[in-house]
Amino acid sequence: MQYLARSPEAEHATTTGLNNRKLLMWAFLGSDAMFFGPLIATHLIYRTESLQGPIEEILNIPVTTISTFVLLMSSLAMVLALAGIQQGKMGTFRFWTAMTALLGMVFIGFQMVEFTEFAKHGLTPRTNLFGSTFLTLTGFHGAHVTVGIIWLWSLFFASFRGKVKQENSLDVEIAGLYWHFVDIVWIVIFGVIYLVGAFGVEDRVLEGAHALAGLGG
Repeated sequence: MQYLARSPEAEHATTTGLNNRKLLMWAFLGSDAMFFGPLIATHLIYRTESLQGPIEEILNIPVTTISTFVLLMSSLAMVLALAGIQQGKMGTFRFWTAMTALLGMVFIGFQMVEFTEFAKHGLTPRTNLFGSTFLTLTGFHGAHVTVGIIWLWSLFFASFRGKVKQENSLDVEIAGLYWHFVDIVWIVIFGVIYLVGAFGVEDRVLEGAHALAGLGG
């Protein structure tokens, strides 16, 4: 009888067809999304309740746009890193994994510069409600990115010791899921907090709705 080789993912598959480790990561990301959701909602609710101190006018949209682009490019690098190890091209995997981690570090650098500028303008978590909700949200996301960077560098160096190779590419795939998640969360934060919030789009929509309601009445 001829036996077919089974992948590590197939050997540890659940009834959903997913590897148990991958399923656990999806569950973690789902719970983490439910944590970020209330943080974003809390900021949107209280962002205009600050009676003193700087608020959204100090946000530097052009600089944050660049840092957002950097983080998006890191997701592309992560895809190429995964493709490299799945094809057994360790040099390609190492290059793109390092690039992903470096781009993540650049993003954190931008965030540190931004936080420094906020402090110079007098915005801290203790300044007002805007500062406490905004800095908690973006700081918590920055912590997630930092964890991802450490994870990526650990995979990079482990590959030189033979602990990360084509046969266990699932390790890289799981790290990639986490990395793409923090990227998606940042896109939501950038869109809702920086673009929509800073330009007051939702305020103008509400004003328009009230005006239409007044005409209808």
